[in-house]
Amino acid sequence: MAAMDKNELEEILTVLEAHRGKHTELVSVYIPEGYDVNAVQRQLGGEKSTAKNIKSTGTRKNVMEALDKIIRHLKGLKKTPENGLAVFSGNVSQIEGQPDMQIWDIEPPLPMRNRLYRCDKEFVLEPLQEQLEVQEVIGLIVLDRKEATIGMLEGKRIEMIQNMTSGIPGKVRAGGQSSQRFHRITEGLTRDFYKRIAEEAKKAFFENPKLKGILVGGPVPTKDEFLDNAYLTTQLQDKVLGRVDIGDTDESGLKELVSKAQDILASQEIIKEQKLLEKFFNNLGEKPELVAYKEEGVKKALGYGAVGMLLISKNFDKELAKTFKKVAKDTGATIEMVSLETEEGKQFDNLGGIGAILRYQLE
Repeated sequence: MAAMDKNELEEILTVLEAHRGKHTELVSVYIPEGYDVNAVQRQLGGEKSTAKNIKSTGTRKNVMEALDKIIRHLKGLKKTPENGLAVFSGNVSQIEGQPDMQIWDIEPPLPMRNRLYRCDKEFVLEPLQEQLEVQEVIGLIVLDRKEATIGMLEGKRIEMIQNMTSGIPGKVRAGGQSSQRFHRITEGLTRDFYKRIAEEAKKAFFENPKLKGILVGGPVPTKDEFLDNAYLTTQLQDKVLGRVDIGDTDESGLKELVSKAQDILASQEIIKEQKLLEKFFNNLGEKPELVAYKEEGVKKALGYGAVGMLLISKNFDKELAKTFKKVAKDTGATIEMVSLETEEGKQFDNLGGIGAILRYQLE
């Protein structure tokens, strides 16, 4: 199996979210990346023994059948997929006496770090929903002159990578030359600390292909001093999305930084979408032979394998979208979903809600 992309994950989560069990009989299993799939099978075997104690005959039968389905499915795997795995099973029938036992397996687009087994009236979807928030990762740096913490935002999950302290002593009471000398020493130690922060940031971010940008937080003078004096490498400096005024510089500071930077993060997604649609509309006006739009035009272009990028409005018919996306994927086209949150997105939806930028002109 192959990892799903964000659009496929969004579709299947919509399906799973709609299902509700009559009792706590819908089973959710999350297997982290690198975890032994055989160990999970053994755990579920134990859960099956426990399920025999469920008082309700119907619930007991449904839970045990769901566990059987998942165990059989896992036995067909030689190892856990690269990004981990989420498996869901249960009776999703809404008609009494007519069971409909289903199973879904998902290899997510980002590494799965949750390990979970749960029976409930609904499937546990939060860990996968978090992956829909941000496709790439965001580097996080919070600092003042005494402490700095480096972390990463992946979806809604914040991971602390490194915490460090400067060792710079507090204020000195002595006056005159002693005070001036102390000031020079602390300034030198501060510069050294900033260099250490920049070096650790380089180790954490520089070779990460998923890095979309970096947020820097801290008190007003400190973060500005760090950024304005270009301690970061040019490549990382160019990735700075914004600087945010915050007070804490430990792990809680990472959370404060993300919380206060929501507008910055949202605007990045909007800018990306606007650039894609700008390219589409520019081609439509200047090179119409390299654009297809509306259902028939895009269908024809996909049939010739000429689509380089398929654009689909989130307002477009879901079943048709699924068909178009499958053909696009089979022919190596990239797929981008277009929101209705921008004027360009609304304009695209009014144009039919589906379009394509072509690799070459059709005859």
